[in-house]
Amino acid sequence: MTETTQRFFESRAESIGQARQFTTEALADWGFASRAEDIRLCVSELATNALVHADDHGFLVKIDVDEEVVRLEVHDSRREHPQARQAADTDTSGRGLTLVSVLADDWGVEDRAPSGKIVWSSFKTGGVAP
Repeated sequence: MTETTQRFFESRAESIGQARQFTTEALADWGFASRAEDIRLCVSELATNALVHADDHGFLVKIDVDEEVVRLEVHDSRREHPQARQAADTDTSGRGLTLVSVLADDWGVEDRAPSGKIVWSSFKTGGVAP
């Protein structure tokens, strides 16, 4: 059985911390601690990208958990797909999607109707049911 929760966040800097807290609480409510820190870091990166690179419409965080996978999604209103890039040692940004690709078992981007995109990441649970 899949458990789902979601929450919309306004386009404000403090929404990143709120998204991390929302994710932490949802995973704790489901009794799911395995890989919680990886998931928390990924929501932080994906929410930051939505805040910085999308317009001022805010973003949605959606989390699905079942006995095999936690799927984290961040929805925003910008259609352009992000690309992981190789940041130079002196760059102060540009490592977020690389971090997501290392921490998550899989990740990708999907178009969202009627506009925007969904950037998702998934994490194997090791058979721990919510």
